[in-house]
Amino acid sequence: MSTRNQYDLELKNLSSHLVQMSVRAVEAVEHAVTSLKSYDKGLARAVIQGDSEINAMERDIEQRCLKLLLMQQPVASDLRQVSAAMNMIVDIERIGDEAVDIAELALRHEECTIPQLREDVVTMASVACGMVDSAVTSYVTDDLSLAEATMRRDDVVDDWFVRLRSELGEYLIGHPADIDEVIDYLMIIKYLERVGDHSVNLCEWVGFKLTGELKSTRMF
Repeated sequence: MSTRNQYDLELKNLSSHLVQMSVRAVEAVEHAVTSLKSYDKGLARAVIQGDSEINAMERDIEQRCLKLLLMQQPVASDLRQVSAAMNMIVDIERIGDEAVDIAELALRHEECTIPQLREDVVTMASVACGMVDSAVTSYVTDDLSLAEATMRRDDVVDDWFVRLRSELGEYLIGHPADIDEVIDYLMIIKYLERVGDHSVNLCEWVGFKLTGELKSTRMF
């Protein structure tokens, strides 16, 4: 196998590992929200314990990126692909952190006094997690239009955040004794809103990979 063919294979493997890490992070968010909805403390603890796996995947991918940079003098497109991956794994790891934060709050709850809120949180999480999947798919498939469409979906996540924040504020006025629960849910929807923001970051790195331009990346 030629050096170039070996390099291309390593680039393909890099994409595969990045996908695996993103799948793991999305599952962590989904499981954290499920634990909140079903009061499954065991599942919440599993999310917290599983964060070390996501961290290990980040380190492994980072090492793969450094190896690719040292294997041979990369052409500009190779350099952008590897650089994008190195930055994307930072946001993916932080998505895993958001999952842990949600799971830790889920451990505090035995019931929810606002039943519809749990369903709305599940819906919001689904939109945010879908953005992560689409962002990573756009990286693997070099689909700039998909990345741009994914970024626009962040408005939907933001709308959910604003709506639920308003509803929680109104609920608190009539139920001041439930302030701890309201604060916890405010934090949860903020963590989900950040998942959407991290997805935007991922898409902006896809844009860098494909065009060489990086526009207003937000880092959290």
